[in-house]
Amino acid sequence: MLQELSVKNFAIISSLQLDFNMGMTVLTGETGAGKSIIIDAMGLLTGGRGSSDYIRQGASKCTLEGLFKMPKNQSLTHLLEELGIETDEDSLVIQRDISTSGKNVCRVNGRIVNIANLRKIGEFLVDIHGQNEHQELMQSEKHLGMLDDFGGNELLKIKEDYEGSYSEYKLIETKVRNRQKNEKEFAQRMDMLQFQSDEIAASQLVLGEEEQLIEERNKLGNFQKIADALTTSYEAINGDGDSSLDKIGYAMNELLSIETLDSEYKSLSEVLQNSYYLLQEASGDLSRHIDGLELDENRLNEVETRLELIRQMKRKYGESIESILDYYQEITQELADADFLEGKTGELETLLIEKRKQVTKHGLELREIRKKIAKKLEKDILRELKELYMERTEFDIRFTELPDEEFGEDGLDHVEFFITTNPGEPLKPLVRVASGGELSRVMLALKTIFSKSQGITSIVFDEVDTGVSGRVAQAIADKIYQISKGSQVLCITHLPQVAAVADYQYFIEKEIIGERTETKVRRLKKNERIAEIARMLSGSEITKLTTEHAKELLNMAEHERKV
Repeated sequence: MLQELSVKNFAIISSLQLDFNMGMTVLTGETGAGKSIIIDAMGLLTGGRGSSDYIRQGASKCTLEGLFKMPKNQSLTHLLEELGIETDEDSLVIQRDISTSGKNVCRVNGRIVNIANLRKIGEFLVDIHGQNEHQELMQSEKHLGMLDDFGGNELLKIKEDYEGSYSEYKLIETKVRNRQKNEKEFAQRMDMLQFQSDEIAASQLVLGEEEQLIEERNKLGNFQKIADALTTSYEAINGDGDSSLDKIGYAMNELLSIETLDSEYKSLSEVLQNSYYLLQEASGDLSRHIDGLELDENRLNEVETRLELIRQMKRKYGESIESILDYYQEITQELADADFLEGKTGELETLLIEKRKQVTKHGLELREIRKKIAKKLEKDILRELKELYMERTEFDIRFTELPDEEFGEDGLDHVEFFITTNPGEPLKPLVRVASGGELSRVMLALKTIFSKSQGITSIVFDEVDTGVSGRVAQAIADKIYQISKGSQVLCITHLPQVAAVADYQYFIEKEIIGERTETKVRRLKKNERIAEIARMLSGSEITKLTTEHAKELLNMAEHERKV
């Protein structure tokens, strides 16, 4: 549920903060006052596509912030845990900044998330239902998805089984087609890969080898320099005659004779002793290194030859030994697959037939469960439409089987909604016969049905009552109010009947402040609601009669709430 909404420098809104409650809230006002701007802000907070066009003229960025009470939904909890978002107080604070540079920064409880993850979170929080959904209803390819949404968990496992077998089938089908279509090209590629595999295998590359060889080459190439340095160092420390080690030993003995006379002499004596023994150890190490020196011209040639081989392999197959070995594993697997396929196209085609049978089996199961769900959806829609004064309507969900040689990603059938609102007339595709007002009612019927099972805590209706009036308008108002008993409902409307049944009403208007247009929003008290509903009834001129009618609508709505 949306509890608070804060908007800054968004379109013609400079600054706005609104509080929302559970139940039904309507947003009313003159056309163009900015009602849809608030819905746009909610859409952006839940992952909608944004751009710098939304930023108020003269500002560097716009900021949107919403406080949501987190619904009790295990899937949402798991998603937030995966994203590392903490929810100690069962609430979510979503903030989105859009700058003139086009940069979007989205935060959920202070943690930055990308748009895709924000959209995933938003799907659990808000369902915005507007004119675009009428457009979806007018696209027959969307009808199958609506049916599956209604089916929910009942068909989820069967649908996943179908999708898995379909993916396997398409993978094998692609291999068969590529095999049949490009046999010569395939054979040439296999020959090339085999040559590359043999060459890499023969090189016997080892991780870390190049670094070790470079170090060894440096030693071999600088043999004389190393020998001279070691010999000179040894002779300086421990050479014949008056060596450094002898002098330090002489000094050490002298200090040993007086170290008991003063603590400072003892410290100096210990320093010289430590230095003497360290130099002795260094002298021994230098002697061992000198004894082990041996110039091996052949080994230097071997190292250079090996490094050159590594350079050639890197030029052909990768920037490093690691990438060469990764490539080797890749082509080895492709060759292994090719060995399976080599001369076995018939076996592959047999496997394709088996996979096709699996797809058909799962597809028939999916068709059966969908038809069962379709019957229930038809029944529920007709019940809802009856309450919306479309009681003579006939509604049918029709399945058209795809040709035998075709499989769809979603199943074996095309699904389309058929309807007739005139008794005696044949059912025809919904996309061709429904009027705007009828579409509004069909979509509202679907929304009423889905809201009971989807668990969305906030539902937004953006002018879904377009094209209706009279008793139909009242029926739509009652239907939206029924939905608000289980979910928070925010509704933009031009119908007084819808505004009257709401628990709360906000009035949106434009003002000119300092030669700038700004949208202002205020919550209406009861007497203000009467005036606004009267305006909605009569237009610009409010009469005593329209005021009384507005009072009557509000009183009727209040009475219905108490029943």
